Amino acid sequence: MGMLGCGVFVFALFFQCHGIQNPMDRFKRFQENAWSDPNDCSRTRQPFVLSNPYNFSLDIRIPGVIPTESDSYFCMAVPVPTSREAYIVDFVPHASMDTAHHMILYGCRTPYATQGYWDCGRELGTCRDQAKIMYAWARNAPPTKLPKDVGFKVGGDTRINYFVLQIHYGDVNNFRDHHRDCSGLTLRMTSKPQPFIAGIYLMMSLDTVIPPGKKVTNADIACTYTSSPMYPFAFRTHTHSLGKVVSGYRVRNGQWTQIGRQSPLLPQAFYPATNTIDVKNGDILAARCMFTGEGRTTNTEIGGTSNDEMCNFYIMYYMDNIHAVPYMNCGDDGSSELFRNIPSEASTPIPVRPDHMMSMRHEAAPHKDAVESLELEEPKREEEVRDQGAHLVEVSDWPEAELQFGQVSGLALNSNGDLIIFHRGDHIWGRNSFNMNGMYQQKALGPIQQPSIMVVDPVKGRVLRASGRNMFYLPHGITTDKNDNYWVTDVALHQVFKLSNSGTDQQLLVLGEAFEPGSDKNHFCQPTDVAVDPVTGHVFVSDGYCNSRILKFSPEGKYISHWGAGSSDRKRRFPFRIPHSLAFLPDKRELCVADRDNGRIQCFMAETGEFVKEIKKDAFGGEVFAIAYSPVQGGLIYAVNGEAPYGQAAPLQGFVISYSTKEILDSFSPDTQEFKLPHDIVVTADGSVFVGDAASDSVMKFVQSSKAEHRSVKKGGIEVQEIEETETFVQANLKPLPKLPALSAVAAVQKMEEPVQKMEEPAQKQHQQPLAAPEENKEKEKLPSVANQSAQGVSPAVITTLLLIPLVVVIAIGVFIRWRKGRMYSDCQVKMEPSGSTGGILGKIRGKAAGGLNLGNFFASHKGYTRHGFDRLSTEGSDLEKDEEDGTDSENEEYSAPPPPVSSS
Repeated sequence: MGMLGCGVFVFALFFQCHGIQNPMDRFKRFQENAWSDPNDCSRTRQPFVLSNPYNFSLDIRIPGVIPTESDSYFCMAVPVPTSREAYIVDFVPHASMDTAHHMILYGCRTPYATQGYWDCGRELGTCRDQAKIMYAWARNAPPTKLPKDVGFKVGGDTRINYFVLQIHYGDVNNFRDHHRDCSGLTLRMTSKPQPFIAGIYLMMSLDTVIPPGKKVTNADIACTYTSSPMYPFAFRTHTHSLGKVVSGYRVRNGQWTQIGRQSPLLPQAFYPATNTIDVKNGDILAARCMFTGEGRTTNTEIGGTSNDEMCNFYIMYYMDNIHAVPYMNCGDDGSSELFRNIPSEASTPIPVRPDHMMSMRHEAAPHKDAVESLELEEPKREEEVRDQGAHLVEVSDWPEAELQFGQVSGLALNSNGDLIIFHRGDHIWGRNSFNMNGMYQQKALGPIQQPSIMVVDPVKGRVLRASGRNMFYLPHGITTDKNDNYWVTDVALHQVFKLSNSGTDQQLLVLGEAFEPGSDKNHFCQPTDVAVDPVTGHVFVSDGYCNSRILKFSPEGKYISHWGAGSSDRKRRFPFRIPHSLAFLPDKRELCVADRDNGRIQCFMAETGEFVKEIKKDAFGGEVFAIAYSPVQGGLIYAVNGEAPYGQAAPLQGFVISYSTKEILDSFSPDTQEFKLPHDIVVTADGSVFVGDAASDSVMKFVQSSKAEHRSVKKGGIEVQEIEETETFVQANLKPLPKLPALSAVAAVQKMEEPVQKMEEPAQKQHQQPLAAPEENKEKEKLPSVANQSAQGVSPAVITTLLLIPLVVVIAIGVFIRWRKGRMYSDCQVKMEPSGSTGGILGKIRGKAAGGLNLGNFFASHKGYTRHGFDRLSTEGSDLEKDEEDGTDSENEEYSAPPPPVSSS
């Protein structure tokens, strides 16, 4: 045993000295020793996930600073962790507005300093050469994920060899407890070339003056675009406390097309572009910031402090790799003649709910509840999810008296919980109802003579009142607003109606032109359903059988925007194929769509149209006809499917789906009859479910059965798509320059310097390494028998030799692996250089010599986020799952880059 102990000791000593180490082990040791201060800084960094030789992460953090003055700007530089080209595909912020007012990430070739952090708001700037803005964060904005196939190109010949992180600390009172700040962000990167390169186009006003007490002051910016075609896919707005709305446009041939518009009273992030457009040489890019001087006693000018103002409109775009330009800006004042034709929306403030509005003053931290209401829900992983407690079963004796309907097309509930049924009376949607252009062919039948809207007691099924005579030709969808007014669609009329609930059939609003299908802002083509935001009153219309889009209108019926899922997807996944039913999620501020012929449910941010998630299940059978929503248990989506005209058939049934996990918790169907064409579904506050069937001209009621067994299903939770990472990473923990209070620090950098082909070799070896384990185990299994032999007189020398053989084998394998890994991983330290000469930060604004305008602390960020993101923006709270490489329309799809738009009439 003594010989065995010596062998183990030698084995351990060998590995200690020669370091057959996993690079993660080195990282862990660095992580444990990097921060000398025993504070929260040591717990803010996220662990790395290592998986393949292409992808890696870079964690950039301010090293435990304590600002001593308000409106301080601190910067630190970190080298790009590879000398070859790499691409940033994801930005994950680690900061709180309680501490950091804003963060901006710049890329440049030569920062003002490479050692420690420095004051970049007074004497030094951010970069000696042009500072290219790559990312901006403020006011608890969530993470930002770029579309697929799009990345910010760095390293190589891009002249971006360093990242410079700038953090603006607004109010020093946030540090009264003397805590150290380690705010920063994680960059997820890949060495795989991306076909499209992202960039930032910054529009900024430099000379605007806001007079005190003046109700409206506009800052207008406009430049003629003179580069290769670019495709805006996201935008970001920024003002300080006086800003009311910021809007950006492309102007082509006198036509104004909105790129984005947002209130600066909300947390800031990049939002999805309103329209899928291109910007070509000769187009004009124009932006307007609307301010108010009310409450001020002196002029307010553009500047970098909280008492100054800013007017910034950021456009995040992509270009073809060959012609990509990573950064452009525009600071020219727009002509009054040009802005005479700007859409009136640019001067109309966006209403913001009080609980979503955050204090814009540095000295007043926002109320905790207000912040939490905007933070995205953290996905829960590996949790036990219990269904709603009982299986839904049909109430066979409902209604108590027979009800006479035609084809039941729509269901809704009013504020009293009464069931509202929309049906077609004696009209039937048949093969000859429409021609190839969507024109209704049976106008001669006249409108439906019977009352088409029935209000029914949900308990007994008695008709309470009826309306809608001589108004509709082919009813489809119905919903109610907070005042119990009816919003209905008619596919024959191609119109949307707002009707009074008084029973007088009073038309309060009509959208669309009767019997005239179309695809512009004023026409529909067979619209299917309506949803109404109970807070803002915004109206959403699914349009429908011809146009496959969602339109958004103001409560007064003014067009705001529209979108169609998949139409701006680089992977060219299917767009909507009959968006058939809508459900508004008031607690999540989302709109979910039953995309009927794609057999999926897609959810979007109601404010912006930003894609949030998709639910697609084999059990749907390729068709999802209708959906409803209940906020209980974190959110439940109720759905019914239909017979697919192609593909795999599935039983017609209803589903109860967890919003957070996207798992089916229950499925149900009637017992006394069969679903023939379940067309709409609603769920009441007590959990009762009603399904309208258009083929059987009936409505069925389902309730929870207390006899059904409770099922507890293990859920995998929601996996937010994260780029896989290799064993290449950088942790920055830097000492400040001598002018600032000293902090102990170190920088550890591991670079990817070997070609990808060489990196694949050690990866293969890593997969091969476990093959030695079974042999080792066999040897270990032999040890007891060897010991027994020694007890029977076997030579101690023989025993010792047999014991050492496995150790020698393992050592040999370890040496070989170490030799192979040495070609991939090499430790090197970042060489710190003293800071260089000083220069002004605000340039033209501050009047200090800077060799031009330095954007360092000038473009501080205050407000303006509502989770408007990209075509498919990913956040910590998005319930997104990982893409499958060859998938097209699965439940696990993520955001993709918009393709160049195709012009349409």
